[in-house]
Amino acid sequence: MIYFDNNATTPVDQDILDAMLPFFTQHYGNPSNTSHAMGWAADEAANVAREHIGSLLSASPDDVCFTAGATEAINQAIQGVAYQHRSGHFLTVATEHKAVLEACKSMQAFGFETTILPVDADGLVTAKAIRDALQPDTILTAVMWANNETGAIQPVADIASVVAEHRSVFFCDATQAIGKVPVSMDGIDLMALSAHKFYGPKGVGALIARAHALPARIMHGGGQERGRRAGTLNVPGIVGLGAAAAKAERRLAEDGPAMAARRDRFERELKAAFPALKVNSAGAPRLPQTSSLTFPGVKAGPMMAEIGTIAVSTGSACSTGSGAASHVLKAMGVSGSDGEGTVRFSMSRHTTDQDIDDAVSALSAYLKDRT
Repeated sequence: MIYFDNNATTPVDQDILDAMLPFFTQHYGNPSNTSHAMGWAADEAANVAREHIGSLLSASPDDVCFTAGATEAINQAIQGVAYQHRSGHFLTVATEHKAVLEACKSMQAFGFETTILPVDADGLVTAKAIRDALQPDTILTAVMWANNETGAIQPVADIASVVAEHRSVFFCDATQAIGKVPVSMDGIDLMALSAHKFYGPKGVGALIARAHALPARIMHGGGQERGRRAGTLNVPGIVGLGAAAAKAERRLAEDGPAMAARRDRFERELKAAFPALKVNSAGAPRLPQTSSLTFPGVKAGPMMAEIGTIAVSTGSACSTGSGAASHVLKAMGVSGSDGEGTVRFSMSRHTTDQDIDDAVSALSAYLKDRT
């Protein structure tokens, strides 16, 4: 099996797993209990992870609040800001992850309004569109760093400059971008991330929150995370998240260009075999390992099932089983028939040249009679 579904989840790198294991069996203390050495060791491990995350993202370690993943972090950001106001306006984009769109939608029942901005054919929104849509009562603007389906990278720095001139909090879901392209908290108030998207474990993530933009807590109980999020910390997971962040910082300059070169060759050779191929978001800056490809006249699901040797997504993995067409492709103006012929291929630092060769060969053989 050729694994080209890394935007859904990545494998845990062996050295990251090795860093985690002692915190299951040896250093298993509760970091909330600082009355003995076992608790101190666990607390220190979590703080080291904060430092690694802060270093990767140009953030203060004190801004890091650990969560059970990006979805919780997203809800904490959106609902937490809402809870600080009796009413207000959210501004977001049509191609955001469902976690963002649904969290905004959920606030409508409490009197909050949401504006969802359209995107162009490449899936991008402009800073001007954001400026024009901001309202006096806009309390939060949510724009993702990079799209999970197409890899399109939004003009985050330009948008941050616009939002900084307004009272709105700027929230950025950077879940898909971290570990693939440089990501910084510069100009951003709140940021969500998840470990399993960059070779760490599932079930752990973080909300990075600047001191001036701390959202209200939505998880109630004890006073963990300086009162920002209740619940005993998942120390092994947090250690894995920190180790993944440290490794991403070391390898970013090497991994990004290598993945981009393989992605570009993959697309180029498939285009030669199937000239009708369309690369979605081709006109936008993209993540270096993401290819959203439309095969006109081909049903993507049956094609990948018949090939059987390439693990991919025919849409966002988080929406698999919903039966609904990709909201991202629809927002970009992709027709229903082309949407049915679209596959997301997402590679990783572990993808080899042989993987590219084998995938191109299998796809080309299937498509040979359809040119």
